[in-house]
Amino acid sequence: MSSVSEQLIANLSWKAWAQASDLHKRILFTLGILIVYRLGTYIPLPGIDAGGMKVLAKQYNRGFLGMFNMVSGGALERMSVFCLNLMPYISSSIIVQLMTSIFPYFMALKKEGETGKRKLTQYTRYGTVGLASFQALGLASGLMLDRGVVIDPGGFFIFSTMVTIVGATLFLMWLGEQITSRGIGNGSSMIIYAGIIANLPRLVFNALEVNRTGGGGTFDIPIAMGIALCIVAFIVFMERAYRRVVVQYPRRQVGRQVYGEEQTYMPLKLNSTGVLPPIFAVALLQMFQMLANFPLIKNIPVLREIFLALFSGVSLTSIVLQVLLIIFFAFFYTTIVFNPEETAENIRKNGAFIPGYRPGIMTANYLTYLLNRLTVMGAAYIALVVVFPSILNYLFRLDLTFQGTSFLISVSVSLELISQVHSYIISHQYGSLLRRTKK
Repeated sequence: MSSVSEQLIANLSWKAWAQASDLHKRILFTLGILIVYRLGTYIPLPGIDAGGMKVLAKQYNRGFLGMFNMVSGGALERMSVFCLNLMPYISSSIIVQLMTSIFPYFMALKKEGETGKRKLTQYTRYGTVGLASFQALGLASGLMLDRGVVIDPGGFFIFSTMVTIVGATLFLMWLGEQITSRGIGNGSSMIIYAGIIANLPRLVFNALEVNRTGGGGTFDIPIAMGIALCIVAFIVFMERAYRRVVVQYPRRQVGRQVYGEEQTYMPLKLNSTGVLPPIFAVALLQMFQMLANFPLIKNIPVLREIFLALFSGVSLTSIVLQVLLIIFFAFFYTTIVFNPEETAENIRKNGAFIPGYRPGIMTANYLTYLLNRLTVMGAAYIALVVVFPSILNYLFRLDLTFQGTSFLISVSVSLELISQVHSYIISHQYGSLLRRTKK
């Protein structure tokens, strides 16, 4: 006899999709929020000359700023009100999560449940305001140093730019929270995903136009498409990979009911952190690259050269730094999303055990060992995907315009969306299926 989950999956059909009215509302709500976001990426900052901004954007279309521009949906090159995207919010989240692992006060908040979570969210928002103000100040100062970009440079331009960018960033943060609570998918990931997907047709058109006018080789387009398809297939394979840990339930009696020995599996994903490590790395590197525009650093040639070497994204040193940051955030975030001691205690409380390991500390040590090995492989996979196009451009002097980070985010969020849609449809069918099985 097939299990309930197998019956649910077998019943997935167009009829099941049509009956899931709550899912339709969530999808329409998410699309509406994303349309508002995309419209905001075309609202320019006050006091910016469009022609001068186009010239400036062409000078910085590579490296981490180019990657950040792609993640923001082209908002940076247009210098729109959403030019910082959600990067201040993501950077603030990194800081708060680091503090929950270091400071006792934040550790206690993390253990307080829903009340502590609300306080941590509040601190994250305060940090978003501070970081957005700091980055907006650096952005405004950097724009004023380039002639022809700012129409009327001065203190009022800096003030208006800071107020506009901070307000727009907070509004974008609120939109992401609305998607998470009332839409479908994680709000922050969906907004970044929408920006990347919106830029995809333009990148394809530009590549075809350059090839048509003789600006590229005969096989440039087929090679780029082949590399892109291989990267997508590799990401799908690695995102679906997991390690099955056997969990054994011994013979037990509950009331008058006697249950025989039962064996289940606990899946440990190869990449348990998702797309967060590269997003965190991009947010941190983008913040440091904006520091290079401060007059204090820009007027010191040696210091500016060091910043460009580390945070430009096109040199070998910056590629190595990006890999190290991705590995660090992969290990850091894994410790947040999976607690081996807590999992081992839950297994022990349920009367189960992992064959060959005693319940308690021995099981926790085994899970830690497995998790470290999986995280090493997962971090290596993420780093390889992110820097692979940059390495090809650096070694073979290619001109691949796509970014590994955008591929990773696009494919991972797409897989997550498909999984969530299936979950909503299955949960909608669950009641009717149970009624049929009772009959």
